[in-house]
Amino acid sequence: MAERSGSLDEKTIESLLAAQRSEITEHFIYRGLSQSAKDAQNAEVLGRIADEELEHYRFWRGYTLKDVEPSRLKIRWYISVAKTLGLTFGIKLMEQGEEQAQVIYDRLSVAVPEAKTIIEDEERHEQQLIDLIDEERLRYVGSMVLGLNDALVELTGTLAGLTLALRNTRLIGTVGLITGIAASLSMAASEYLSTKSEGGGQDPIKASAYTGSAYVLTVVLLILPYFLLRSYLASLALTVLNAAVVILVFTFYISVARGIPFRRRFLEMALISFGVAGLSFGIGFLVREFLSIEA
Repeated sequence: MAERSGSLDEKTIESLLAAQRSEITEHFIYRGLSQSAKDAQNAEVLGRIADEELEHYRFWRGYTLKDVEPSRLKIRWYISVAKTLGLTFGIKLMEQGEEQAQVIYDRLSVAVPEAKTIIEDEERHEQQLIDLIDEERLRYVGSMVLGLNDALVELTGTLAGLTLALRNTRLIGTVGLITGIAASLSMAASEYLSTKSEGGGQDPIKASAYTGSAYVLTVVLLILPYFLLRSYLASLALTVLNAAVVILVFTFYISVARGIPFRRRFLEMALISFGVAGLSFGIGFLVREFLSIEA
């Protein structure tokens, strides 16, 4: 073993130690996820991957002849993310880091040919993870997208139109709240009937609950500025900002969990939502002028 360490240059040793630290960190992450997984199959596969990560760590230790500590911060972070936002999202987010690790392994394989075996294991891990995951929230992500998209487009446009037409933050917020709640109930009912008629294996009640919940949450975030601020223009500006944040966060979540392009999806949602808001703002101005509405 000593000859292995002595035959490698200092830069290669540093890269090996980094790979070693990454493997032991991922071992503890997968082990933690395995222990908290509710599905028995998910727990078994995650436990097996955790064991393989430990073997990888021992493999690199055979070259460095050193023990390294895992990143406790990363362990807590990824386990917390998986518990909060779902196993799928947590694992996919961590996989993005593994892609960077594979670049290091490709470079190390020149000095350590056996590193190719580690690369093959990592690729197999990724496929296993994709195959094993079956989360309820991911099955109903279409319902969440429906509720969120509809709320963003409809309510942002409505608030923009009401802002210039009424110019009274309390009144705008009240009308927006009533409109949003009524629309969320309507969307939930429509999703229930749609899911029930399709018969695709989804629970209509759960589908409607996910749609309605996403809609209501978006409504609250969009109308809140009108109850906190007195300036109707400042309220509209903050509402638009909130809408952008909602689009950003949810698009990032979907892009990671589903492996779809982030930028294209974000721009598409943003252009539609803000395009409708801009048109509605103009309509509100025309309505106020032609109907002579006074605040």
